[in-house]
Amino acid sequence: MTKIVFIDYTGHETEVEATDGDSVMETALNNNIDGVVAECGGACACATCHVFVDDAFHTLTGEPDDMEDSMLDLATDRTERSRLSCQIQVRPELDGLRVTTPKFQG
Repeated sequence: MTKIVFIDYTGHETEVEATDGDSVMETALNNNIDGVVAECGGACACATCHVFVDDAFHTLTGEPDDMEDSMLDLATDRTERSRLSCQIQVRPELDGLRVTTPKFQG
């Protein structure tokens, strides 16, 4: 299984095991991670699963497509490392992925 580290805005870290093929958002919800609300359930129709991807994994997670980019415009505190966690698929090469949740979603 692939490990993902979720870091909240205060710096508290939670490491979980993720199922390859699931999204990072699904992994957060399955592990009761605070800070990932996921109001649209992963349909890329909101920005409530916004995360900041660690620099070391930015290239591996890729850039948002046009639809995700549009939804990220709704996110608070968007940066160049911002992604919607519903759009990042868990796969073995993301083992150790570190993502930080923002103080506020949406």
